Amino acid sequence: MERYSGALEEAVDGARQQERHYQLLSALQGLVKELPSSFQQRLSYTTLSDLALALLDGTVFEIVQGLLDIQHLTEKSLYNQRLRLQNEHRVLRQALRQKHQEAQQACRPHNLPVLQAAQQRELEAVEHRIREEQRAMDQKIVLELDRKVADQQSTLEKAGVAGFYVTTNPQVQPPSGKGS
Repeated sequence: MERYSGALEEAVDGARQQERHYQLLSALQGLVKELPSSFQQRLSYTTLSDLALALLDGTVFEIVQGLLDIQHLTEKSLYNQRLRLQNEHRVLRQALRQKHQEAQQACRPHNLPVLQAAQQRELEAVEHRIREEQRAMDQKIVLELDRKVADQQSTLEKAGVAGFYVTTNPQVQPPSGKGS
């Protein structure tokens, strides 16, 4: 009798799993319908079914939550770094204005045009340096975020989530056999 009740429980669990799989698959299909058609074409029924199967196990949710937490911390850190750089630039500009103002007040009137021309060149050089530092910071931020995306892709690929593999091309379609 115990053997039969165990088999019955397994059958009921299997039916529940199958029902949950269909619910998740249906929800994923609904989400895909909201995407532009170019993206819809990339997500085959098999890929969606495989994703639904991966979602049956709560492990994927835990992995994604961990990746999301890491991403938020990284974004916050990068944002704060950029704010610090902007603040340093603001202080630099303010100090330069103050220095120029003091120099102009101490300057004799006949030397003022020469001083102003030199100050203009200095200001342009500082502004150029600031733009270069901001550009370098922005490039660093983009590279760091790209690394995080690659880490996320790798983690999800290793976890066996369908359709995930490391790529830097946002237009690439999964190769056949990888979630197609």
